[in-house]
Parts: sequence; C-alpha cells; structure tokens
Amino acid sequence: MADVEQQPDASAEPQARHVTYCGVCTLPPEYCEYGGTVKKCQEWLETNNKELYDRVWSAEALEAATASLSVEAQKRAAKDAQKKTAKAEAAEAKQADKIANSVITIKRIERNKKKFVTAVIGLEAFGLELKKVAKDLGKKFATGSSVTKLPSGGEEIVVQGDVSDELEEFILEKYKEIPADNIELVDDKKKKKATT
Repeated sequence: MADVEQQPDASAEPQARHVTYCGVCTLPPEYCEYGGTVKKCQEWLETNNKELYDRVWSAEALEAATASLSVEAQKRAAKDAQKKTAKAEAAEAKQADKIANSVITIKRIERNKKKFVTAVIGLEAFGLELKKVAKDLGKKFATGSSVTKLPSGGEEIVVQGDVSDELEEFILEKYKEIPADNIELVDDKKKKKATT
C-alpha cells in the first residue's frame, strides 16, 4: 500500500513565529556571520538576548557546528572567520578615518548687495540624510533651504539668508557625532568689477 501523508488538523490555528533580528546588521542572529559586523553583532546579542547568544555563539554551539567537518574544513573555516574579522575591522577603521578627516564647510555667499545665502558642504560624510537636515534647517531658521548637486559630484544644502554662525551652533548641538574641529566657516564675497 502507498504511504499516506497525514494532513495537518484543519481546525488548529496556525502559530505565529517570533523572529529576533540583530540590532546591528538587522539579520536574524543565526545569519550575522554573513554580514560584515560579526564582532559587534555578537556583543549586541550577548547583552540583549543571552539565551539566544548561548545557543548560537557559545563555545559548545560552535564546537557542535564544526564537529561534523573534517580537520581541513575546520582549519579553512577558522581561516575564513579570521579573514572576515580582519576585513570588518579594516572597514570600521577606514570609516572612522574618513569621518576624522572629513570637513564640513559652511559658506556665506553674497548674492546681491545685502542678500546672502549659506551653503553647507560635507554633511554626507557623517551619514546624515541631506534632505532631512535641509528640512530641519528650514524649520529652525524659518527660511527656505534645499539640497543641490555640486559640479564636483557631491551635494550641498543651501539656506536662504546669512545664518552661518547660528548654523554652526545648530549642527554642533543637534548632531553630536560631528566634532567642532571638523567645521570651517568661509566667507565668499563677489568680486567687484573694476571701474575705468
């Protein structure tokens, strides 16, 4: 006789699953090793969900996962893990160096005799959304502000009016990750035409 599969009970309610997602890489913790931030993911999981951390990253769990591998495969897996860790650390160091060397330029630009606009260049290096920042600046100073593309390829925020000093204070107050040393103020005046 043919084997008959048992059908699930139609009257039973389907059960919802609760999936925990990593607060660092947003993957389920079982897949964090495939992201670029394994070390940070492990630290986050250990502080936020100790039980799941023990199930995924404890010495016993790692040993059980690699027990079925051959000796060569275990060595290869350990070598790959070291490479991934080194690559992630190098990427973090590169990002930290990029942020340390980034400069935000606040430029006061003269349009007509007593009319000015203030341009802010370099905020994207700190991971800020320029459109959101432009909206915040427009609200703060009750003026128009927009994001425009630069010929060099980047983007800048242009705020109507001479608000360069207040803008520097606002950026330092609202965005704590930006060091004060990385902000420079520039006064860009129109060149007067030579009269003969």
